[in-house]
Formats: sequence, structure tokens, C-alpha cells
Amino acid sequence: MSQVNAGRRADQPVLVVNAGSSSLKYQVVHPLSGDVVADGIAERIGEAQSSITHTQNGRTESDELPLPDHQAAIARALEFFTANGVDVAGADLCAVGHRVVHGGRTFYRPTLITPEVVEEIERLSTLAPLHNPANLIGIRAAQELLPDVPSVAVFDTAFFHDLPDAAATYAIDREVAAAHAIRRYGFHGTSHEYVSATAAEFLGRDYGDVNQIVLHLGNGASASAIKAGKAIDTSMGMTPLEGLVMGTRCGDVDPGMILHLNRVAGLGVDAIDALLNKRSGLKGLAGENDFRTLTEKMAAGDEDAKAAYDVYIHQLRRYIGAYMIELGRVDVISFTAGVGENAASVRADGLAELENYGIIIDPDRNAVRSKEPRRISTDDSPVTVLVVPTNEELEIARQSAELV
Repeated sequence: MSQVNAGRRADQPVLVVNAGSSSLKYQVVHPLSGDVVADGIAERIGEAQSSITHTQNGRTESDELPLPDHQAAIARALEFFTANGVDVAGADLCAVGHRVVHGGRTFYRPTLITPEVVEEIERLSTLAPLHNPANLIGIRAAQELLPDVPSVAVFDTAFFHDLPDAAATYAIDREVAAAHAIRRYGFHGTSHEYVSATAAEFLGRDYGDVNQIVLHLGNGASASAIKAGKAIDTSMGMTPLEGLVMGTRCGDVDPGMILHLNRVAGLGVDAIDALLNKRSGLKGLAGENDFRTLTEKMAAGDEDAKAAYDVYIHQLRRYIGAYMIELGRVDVISFTAGVGENAASVRADGLAELENYGIIIDPDRNAVRSKEPRRISTDDSPVTVLVVPTNEELEIARQSAELV
């Protein structure tokens, strides 16, 4: 055991900082029991009106205010802790666990954060420009606040590190790909890992015996195919831009479109980057990336909102079908994350008319809202369909505690 970790116990709590592209989740949690001391989430960071919700000592408080960046969100979270009698700086923490989106080929297991690690995470920001910079804000703030507590990075890409070559390789010049580390990395790995393990446990089956499709549907969205406990494919690629339609990201597009925008529309690299990452997806199609608001617009007869929803579902079904073929046998399909857990229409429409493929949804079960893992398929459905609330924070806490 290193000097910095000497005396730390597995039952000590972990502060988890999970900074996403437009959100910040934080939690103080005991990794063994899963007991949460306090947690919170800041949403719509960078928009005109943001929100933050903090739960501690059985009391939930919310605040609506502008949060221009993640630094402001962290500062407000610390104010909530202090107001509720917890001095985070003086807490008996085992570690601070950070979600980091892109680890490239360098990082594929939990890693103690050093100046050299910070430098490499920053270098990899070119591959995840919406995420790694946000992750670094959390890292730097925590290290300044808690210099004597080890900070650990847990990487979204780690779960997909060993994808088969056929799934990880892009069909471009080999030397160019090798020189610039171009390959499919995959993201949301901590969520896919947690949800798939929880699904196997829910079914009472050994993880290595279950073939699964996991659909992580939030503002960022990804799908994975997991065969006998090993990820064999995933929708996100070299960056978190590829794959499903997302809140502000385009998902799959013809690469020729990028050349067209440059040559014909005269858009430069930065303008195209901003277009595809920040003004595409649901936001680009309907002017709204919050799925709750999109649903309200659809109900009010907004044609753009309905068209955006249809594109979203179409792409989701394409990936489900592809992964069913790749897996050969599908035992369970799990929905998770904000949209996957709460939008019953997405689950119903995403799996509609697939009874001949062994997927039969129970409408009454699908309509239930719960924070617990639950079955939404019929008892006689050959493929079990679940809603499994993700818990990336607990997965990060466990991996961080195990390292230190």
C-alpha cells in the first residue's frame, strides 16, 4: 500500500464527481453498502436557466439559477453541503472518484490521478471536447479542496477496451489510423458495466452466461452488445459523437457531409465541430434537447418535435436490430439513463412489433415509474426487457475504493 493510501479503509465514503457535457452529478457514498450520505445533480449547465437539486439528511432542496460552467455548479454544490452540516474537506473520505470520458488507449482501468495523468487527460480532450474539459474542472476543484485525499479517474472507455478488432477498427488506411490512434473506443462504459451486471443479478443468472443489449438513453446516448459478459460492440466510436441520435449530438452521419459543409457551405473545422456536437440531434431537429420538453411539444402538435422523435426512434431500432444479429441469442434488453428510465413511449416504440423476435412488452408494466430495477416484458416473453436505473456513481466509488 502506498503512503498516500496508508490507513484508508474500504468502508470509508467516496466523494464521486461525475461531470457530463451539460450536467454535474455528485455523491458521497459508502462503496460497500451503497449507502448515500448526500447527492445532487446540476442540469442544463451553460444554458440561460440551470437547476441544481441536493438531497441530504432526508431533505431535498432545489435552486433555479444560471450556472454558466461546471466550476459554478461545483461551487453551489459545496454551499449545499456546508449548509447541511457537512464539511466535505473534513470528511473521512477514502477517495474522490472522477468520471473521465476518454482514456484513449492509455487508460483502461481506474487510475490514481497525478499531474502526468491530468496532462494526458487534457491531451485526450481533442477526442472528447464536450466532456474531458468538464471532467478536468472537477478533478482540479477536488484536488484543491482535498489535497490529502487520493483522486481516482474511472474512464468511460475502459469497459470497451477489449472490443473485438472487427468492431473496433475503422476501414481507413492502417498507417494513418495507427499514427493518430483512430479506432472505436466506446463510452458510457461505467453505466453499461453497472447495468449489465445488475440485469444478470436481477435474472439470477451468472454474468458470463447472459447475452445483453444495454440502451443508455440520456442527453448522450449509446447502445452496447454484451456477449457472455464481454462487450462485443457499441454505438459510440472514436468520440462520443457517433451512434444514436442524442440531445445535441448528431449520431451517425455520412462523413461526406462534413466535406460538403466545408467545400460548399464554407464552414471551417471549428464551425462543423460546434454544429455536430452542440446544434444537432434533437436540438438541431426540434430546437429542444430536453426530452421532457420535446414530449410536451409533441403533445401540443409540434410537427418538428414529432419528426425529431421519429428520427430518434428509427436510429434506436437500427442499432437494436443490428445487435440482435451480432449476438445471435438475446437474453435481456435493458433501458437506462434519464430517457431510458423515464420515457415509456421510447421503450414501447423502440421495441414495437418485435413479437416475432421474442420481444413482448407489457403496457401496464411499462407505464410504471420506479427507481428500482423492473421487468417491463410479459412473463412469457422469450427476451426479458428491463428498466435498470443506472448508478455510475456507485460503480465509480467501488472502483476507486478498490484501487486505493
